[in-house]
Amino acid sequence: MRTVGTSKDPGEIERFWQQAHYWIHHRDPNQGTLFPLRSATDQAVQGFMETLSNASIRVIGPELIFGALFDRIGFSRIPEELFRHLVIARLAYPTSKLKTVDYLYRYQGLSLSVSALYASLDRLHGRYKQQVEEIVYRHTREATGPISVVFYDMTTLYFEAENEDDLRKVGFSKDGKHQHPQILLGLLVAPGGLPIGYDYFEGNTFEGHTLLPVLQRIRQKYALKQPVVVADAAMLSRTNLEDLASAGYSFILGGRIKNESEKIKRAILKRAQGIEDGAHFVVKRPDGARLIVSYSDRRARHDARNREKGLLRLEQKVRTERLTKESLNNRGYNKFLILQGEATIRIDPAKVEEDRRWDGLKGYLTNTRLSPGKVIENYAHLWQIEKAFQISKTDLRIRPIYHYRRRRIEAHLCIAFAAYAIYKELEGLLKKKGLAMSAQRAGELTQTMYALQYALPDSSEPRQIILNMEEPQRQLYRCVHDK
Repeated sequence: MRTVGTSKDPGEIERFWQQAHYWIHHRDPNQGTLFPLRSATDQAVQGFMETLSNASIRVIGPELIFGALFDRIGFSRIPEELFRHLVIARLAYPTSKLKTVDYLYRYQGLSLSVSALYASLDRLHGRYKQQVEEIVYRHTREATGPISVVFYDMTTLYFEAENEDDLRKVGFSKDGKHQHPQILLGLLVAPGGLPIGYDYFEGNTFEGHTLLPVLQRIRQKYALKQPVVVADAAMLSRTNLEDLASAGYSFILGGRIKNESEKIKRAILKRAQGIEDGAHFVVKRPDGARLIVSYSDRRARHDARNREKGLLRLEQKVRTERLTKESLNNRGYNKFLILQGEATIRIDPAKVEEDRRWDGLKGYLTNTRLSPGKVIENYAHLWQIEKAFQISKTDLRIRPIYHYRRRRIEAHLCIAFAAYAIYKELEGLLKKKGLAMSAQRAGELTQTMYALQYALPDSSEPRQIILNMEEPQRQLYRCVHDK
């Protein structure tokens, strides 16, 4: 009827024997075989294996790893059952809520209607959102001790929709999604990127106006003592500085040294002459704040390289006459252009040379009493919040947002916030245990950790056994579960 192969190798012969038996059985289950099973034990095992189906195999990794961290942080106190599944799904398979329903059925065996999922989101928004935020804050507080420094930044989250409303507004988009309605998300984190709190704003809000409301809300909610606030230059405005100072906050903000007064700019360039790599100096501002300016050879090379690339593109536009008087502005490298007569456009070498004098210089504005070195060191940690947004946008895929009802948008942000807290907890554990593995890689490993569900012949009670893991998966499991 069929030849499965020939060999002299005992291992290969065994595989051929298995293939032959499988083929005969599935061609005609009632037919006898020329290759009888060799013992009663073999027959029992073979019979058991034939009862298994695809539904018997479950992906157990996300629950084993992320579920354990979910409980450790304290999210199990949220009585909304689906909250657990939605948060773990956001970590393991970050997709739309509709696809989450499919994921829960395929990998968790949970049959759920879309309407039930949306009802869960509505309950989460109405009853448990505040509790989720408090759980995250308390966990971060236990991990860090007294919080004396906080880092703030914001980002835009766009929607796959065209219609605006009172929340979703078209505004300035850092990602070039100017045609999409959006909201602003402000995130406050502790050292190490551990989450403290978040808030959201209408899409056309000026980002500089988001800092103080977030600080005040979280400070009042948790009786948080006024910490030193670290934020980038986007938060630097006269109004912000006055509001922060009047509210009693100490701050470290990225300084826009080229936008200072002519007097301060002359002072900066004078003191920067002959400055060495890694050196810094302080310039006093009329408002009493200190402007700390540092210099880096590496930054100078980076600035020069970017300017040369920009000038090259600009020269190409000038040569091809793709620039007109109407198209000129003072943004980007167009600031190097000069108009001659009515229509002649050329690059101004004097402006280029003036810009070159600022290469390698970076400013930090502060009203603290910290030493210049400490100010620069604290600001350098701002990358942690940039990483937080990167994690949220890539690993957790917080955007685009497909919801249009405000309460479900808020629930979506709450789920992503909880997922980020678990992500950071895993990241911290991997570092603490010295496991050379990223949190992203750990998430990938969870997707191939399986369990077998079965029932014994004389028992109707279902059972489950975790299948043997590969060594990296065992290391990850021990990292999370060993105390």
